[in-house]
Amino acid sequence: MRHKIIADPVYGYLRVDPIPSRDELAEYYLKNYYSESTVFRDFTAEPKKEELEHFAVRCEDILERVEEHFGVSSGLSILDIGCGFGYSVKFFRDKGLDAAGIEPSREATSYAAKDGLNVVRGEIDDFSVAFGKKFDVVLIMDVLEHLREPWRILKYAREELLKPGGLLVVDVPNDFNDFQKAANAEYRLDEWWVVPPIHINYFTVSSIQALLCRCGYAIRGAVSSFPLEMFLMMGENYVGDPETGRRCHNKRVLLERAMRSHGGKDKLRKLYEALAKLELGRQVVVYAVPE
Repeated sequence: MRHKIIADPVYGYLRVDPIPSRDELAEYYLKNYYSESTVFRDFTAEPKKEELEHFAVRCEDILERVEEHFGVSSGLSILDIGCGFGYSVKFFRDKGLDAAGIEPSREATSYAAKDGLNVVRGEIDDFSVAFGKKFDVVLIMDVLEHLREPWRILKYAREELLKPGGLLVVDVPNDFNDFQKAANAEYRLDEWWVVPPIHINYFTVSSIQALLCRCGYAIRGAVSSFPLEMFLMMGENYVGDPETGRRCHNKRVLLERAMRSHGGKDKLRKLYEALAKLELGRQVVVYAVPE
């Protein structure tokens, strides 16, 4: 079934039309998402070493930006909205930050609790859990694409969660980018990234920044991730093929590991910043501050 994609009439980002109801989403996430999604592994199994390594690199990059913004990182408070298993909460806690998380999955919050992490459960599309304080840093990573009203959590974070001068970090898929569209046309892949009800919203580098500005933020930087769609155009069709997808992802990891290990970390960052300016890259991370 094809889903209609429109530009949101108020905020401009692309989204499905009609938007699924709250009840439809709640039922889907309760019955299907955590059992069907390839993102979530077996909750009873320990995470793989390479899985943790890749996630740690992601968090290291964020920590570097946090230190650039504040001058220090130790002792700062950080909240991850939609924190999954709590990997980020543990990472930042171990780095000396006062770290907390909110997550809608009962299984994931139970997993995080085993490690003594400060992770509480919040409903999908409603993360208004009171911690009794505001935070220096708020992370919203791989969340906005799932929400019926993504602008609502951005405004809530600015008004209720972030300290004055605090830093917001938003990570979303960079969809309908030129590499995606070229691969889609070349191999007739039927816009494989359009996957409602898992993803309701589809952001580009410019549209997520525009949304943040409309919600009262000033942009402090944007960086993309490796443009995995390049593999498609080089004959590695990972669409619907998890094994090929893992192989392509591992190649990306090897490239980044080599650059970071042999003096190329700054060049890698500049490359991904340049890709963000070109609206390319699989994901985009935007750093913003409340105005």
